[in-house]
Amino acid sequence: MDFIRKNIYNPIAVGITFLILVALLFITLWVLVPPPPRSIEMATGFPAGLYQQFGEKLQSELAEEGVSLKLRTTGGTSDNLALLGDPNSGIDFAIVQGGVADLSKHPNLVSIAGLFYEPVWVWYRESSFPNESGRLGLLSQLKGKRISIGNEGSGTLSLAPKLLEASGMSMSDIRPEKLKPLDALAKFKKGELDAVFLVSAPDAPLVKSFYETPGIRLMSFEQADAYAHLFPFLSKVSVPRGVISIAYDLPRQDIQVLAATATLVGREDVSPALVTLLLGDTYDILRDYSYLQKPGEFPSGVGLDFPVHVDAEIYLKDGPSFLHRHLPFWTAVWIGRFAKIVIPLLVIFIPLFTYIPAAKNLLLRLKLSQVYEELKVIERNALNPALRVKNYENLVDIERRVGNIKVSILDAKELYDLKGHVGEVRGRLSSLSKEK
Repeated sequence: MDFIRKNIYNPIAVGITFLILVALLFITLWVLVPPPPRSIEMATGFPAGLYQQFGEKLQSELAEEGVSLKLRTTGGTSDNLALLGDPNSGIDFAIVQGGVADLSKHPNLVSIAGLFYEPVWVWYRESSFPNESGRLGLLSQLKGKRISIGNEGSGTLSLAPKLLEASGMSMSDIRPEKLKPLDALAKFKKGELDAVFLVSAPDAPLVKSFYETPGIRLMSFEQADAYAHLFPFLSKVSVPRGVISIAYDLPRQDIQVLAATATLVGREDVSPALVTLLLGDTYDILRDYSYLQKPGEFPSGVGLDFPVHVDAEIYLKDGPSFLHRHLPFWTAVWIGRFAKIVIPLLVIFIPLFTYIPAAKNLLLRLKLSQVYEELKVIERNALNPALRVKNYENLVDIERRVGNIKVSILDAKELYDLKGHVGEVRGRLSSLSKEK
């Protein structure tokens, strides 16, 4: 018991205990603030689509920062959402088409940023619409036609029926086929289709394959404003004549199309540092995307299906943090982690420092009180001759310990009072020895 008490009142023991507690708290916070992963996987889309092309550019950018990005081709947006919703899929991010997701089924997903417009292209054969002089301007004109409405798992298949239904038609009013874009193009060239729905950015390699097919045109949505009003996730976009291909003069006149927004989506627990890295590289990649969007319009946090990740929202508004603006990525990450740990520790411990003088005074008083308790025991046993030798031994030990106590000037009086009291006890023991 005496050993325990001595250690409780020992400032060195208290200091060591304090440092151990600080170290344990630091380690705990370090574990709770993990670094971003060095390897991630993203679901894209068709090998010939812009999702895949964007993914390959992002893959190259991330590799320069020491982050490995694996790409997984899929059937499209619906497949991507299913993969993101499956915690065992290995997919961390995906590119999805706006307006396709059922938010109630994906409450744990967040938007990192809108990437680019994806127009709803309706390619059609002029020869299939002789009564309209080869011109298609209303979706209702597709009644009874052979139409590719997209493949299973694609955003096109989710959107095309909605547009047709809004135009007063059901699937029974047309002859729909669920085809992949390249399969649809093959049948298109053979004259086995009258029209093809395709949701894709204008600079996607897939689009070039369509406009190189002779005898086809692009539909201009004459009711684009009405569709955009009915479907808030769609925007009306003007496509100038020849902007798709000057050589093929496509489109042959200024047209209006509907466009969804391709969005980079992840899980809500994504690392903030990784969000910063992805957005920084996305800015660099999208500088070259200028077909239908204005400079600086993307990446964007406006009009997205999923809520924008809080760190992405800050980045899109204010740009990268000071650390990420001036330091290499991983250097900024480790300094940022250290700051996130040290600042809370300072908030906790700086107020405690104001209590150090009071704590020191309390420790001194406890130490002096312990000595007084021992002196009381010696005095109680002073009249017992059998304990005379032990009393002297205990008193010598007390005198040695009291002589080693270091105090400030302000506490000197209490120490010297104690020394005086120790001397009084010694004097009493000496008097009793002489009497005997």
